[in-house]
Amino acid sequence: MMPTDGGGPWPAPAKLNLFLHITGRRPDGYHELQTVFQFLDYGDSLWFEAHAGGAITLQGGLPGLPAERDLIVRAARSLATRTGCTKGVRIRIDKRLPVGAGLGGGSSNAATTLVALNSLWGLALGSDELAALGLELGADVPVFVRGSAAWAEGVGERLTPIEVLEEPWYLVLHPAVSISTAEIFSDPGLTRNAPRITIRDFLSGAGGNHLEAVVARRYPEVAKALEWLSGYQPARMTGSGACVFARFPDRQAAEAVMQQVPAPWTGFVARGCNRSPLLDRLGESRGQDLNGA
Repeated sequence: MMPTDGGGPWPAPAKLNLFLHITGRRPDGYHELQTVFQFLDYGDSLWFEAHAGGAITLQGGLPGLPAERDLIVRAARSLATRTGCTKGVRIRIDKRLPVGAGLGGGSSNAATTLVALNSLWGLALGSDELAALGLELGADVPVFVRGSAAWAEGVGERLTPIEVLEEPWYLVLHPAVSISTAEIFSDPGLTRNAPRITIRDFLSGAGGNHLEAVVARRYPEVAKALEWLSGYQPARMTGSGACVFARFPDRQAAEAVMQQVPAPWTGFVARGCNRSPLLDRLGESRGQDLNGA
């Protein structure tokens, strides 16, 4: 086990898009959207060992991906460059979230790196500064930095916290495919002019995932997973896929269905969270600092 700073692993939780509408396309090619992000109490775990040298290294990253392209390393180097910090860090990740699954794993990893190193390196940047830095790494990074379930607009960076969401149990199903977000957003069949809705509309039951039809057409396994899971509870795809999810009245009900998931599909049961576990971990680190840990 690598020695750690701050008393243990830092969580990089998954997210779900509870709905996702594409409302327009900007001149720069990016899409305008409306969505609601909610976190899960399930995700990757990262360990950080800060040191005086300037080297930034990563253990356990994605196979075949050069370290300099990994969002974790990019986030650490971006933070060091922006602040002029000359400290280094050894990072280890326990990667549980699948790639190309719509769960925000890479963005969450980047956000956890920014938040953790801001604390461990003693940089004292505010959440606005960290979120702006995160946006340069990916559109979903700011919501993970801020750590509150949120209504999102723009490319996903304009965030309004939503504290009234229920926090149900979800079964998240991964149909053994990996999906490129860029591929789905470039599909000519994608609806790009959905009418805008309000938070009140969403809370009243409006909204769907407008990427679902495109993904289901291009990836039949996702269509099959949606159909299978919908046999138990209404199911929806998160983000640009591949994962689909359904909410259940309690953990036992979700786990009972989880036992029925056919191979080669995989999945997990998790609780929805309106406050990211990352914020709780940050509070623990600050408490340890105050106590001289």
